[in-house]
Amino acid sequence: MAKNPPKPRTEGMIRRRGNSFQAILYAGTDPVTGRQLYLRGSSTDEAEAKKLLRKFKAQVAEQRHAKTRASLRTTIESWLETHELEESTRENYVGYAERHIYPVLGDEPIGKVTTHVLERLYAEFRRCGSRCDGRPYVAHRVDGPHECREVRHKRPPGRPPAAGYPPHDCAEKGCLVVECRPHLCAPLAAATIRKIHFVIRGAMTAAQRWGWITTNPAELARIPRLPAPDPNPPTTAEAAALVAAAWEEDPSWGTLVWLVMVTGMRRAELLALRWSDFDLAEGLIYVRRNHVRVTGKNIEKDTKTHRARRITVDQATVELLSEHHQRYSERCGQLGLKPVPTAYLFSYSPTNDRPCNPSGVTHRYRRMCERLDIDSHLHALRHYSATELLAAGVDLRTVAGRLGHGGGGATTLRVYAAWLDGADRRAAEILGSRLSMPNA
Repeated sequence: MAKNPPKPRTEGMIRRRGNSFQAILYAGTDPVTGRQLYLRGSSTDEAEAKKLLRKFKAQVAEQRHAKTRASLRTTIESWLETHELEESTRENYVGYAERHIYPVLGDEPIGKVTTHVLERLYAEFRRCGSRCDGRPYVAHRVDGPHECREVRHKRPPGRPPAAGYPPHDCAEKGCLVVECRPHLCAPLAAATIRKIHFVIRGAMTAAQRWGWITTNPAELARIPRLPAPDPNPPTTAEAAALVAAAWEEDPSWGTLVWLVMVTGMRRAELLALRWSDFDLAEGLIYVRRNHVRVTGKNIEKDTKTHRARRITVDQATVELLSEHHQRYSERCGQLGLKPVPTAYLFSYSPTNDRPCNPSGVTHRYRRMCERLDIDSHLHALRHYSATELLAAGVDLRTVAGRLGHGGGGATTLRVYAAWLDGADRRAAEILGSRLSMPNA
């Protein structure tokens, strides 16, 4: 009596389809989609099909009998504990892992996280960052019972919460309405998916180095291409309006916005500036540090390129900074203190003994832009500084030096190539002027 053919869930099977033989083997469940996975291959030679089946069995056995049953979560956590990272970078990696990696693959043994699994995960993220199933639902902003629509009334200055809210027009006062809305699929940005991949690849590289796995599937996984840089600086008119509005709010705030425009400094570099970093007599600013806030703590570290640089400022900026220092000195005098060179340039403290909160500065600038109906953000002022210099004919290397770009201007050229048209046109005119037209 003939034996029944082996079931594909256990030992796999070879079946004939037309003139070819097909090898099929059950390989478990896809952790991303929850679907059953089968390895399939075909050949016109039955012996070759049997070799394919043995190869599939070896692949599945390698996953089932890996040297460790450690999960991807454990692997990432172990890597983060041993890998040398800056605190801000570590916090970002932990955020990517907790928001995007652990909910899907956190409990999967690393031996089962294949190249195909990773590419399916990235494809899901490109479809919808929340990885929804395509069915409509309400995206609740908090867990547990709550009011789906909440009006946060804008309280008049000095009014305690217990006093309640007098009758008012919410639209006129600018009261904030927070509500749970229907879910709309929004794909993750290519840059975000790439950073998620960097976390997984780094952890798996460490696991391979430790002997937990024999190969690193993340090395072969394809990731989205990084989109071409598309800076969107404010126009000259918008820049003037932003400076004027900032100055109306507060001279110190106006000085901050002005300084970002004329120097192109990064936010972290700006907030780390102390008065000792200025040479007002020579009109020089020394950029030596970054200020970041990580897990509720203020941290100072090297600049992004780990190199200090010097920026020259014009006479108008020197005068504004001198006035800014005078205001700081007057506050110290009112408190019976002496100004110190280690004080921060921008601070919410009367004595400037601690820097501004980075997020607070960004949110304040965003609110100012919304009030002026200008589509911009704080980093766009850095783009404004770069594009204005390039459009004015300043050479690429000088602009790169002011911005703190590494690579001798390669980064500057990649980001701001569109603003070099003026220089290219002048180069063409120079070459053309050196030649005479041939006789007709």
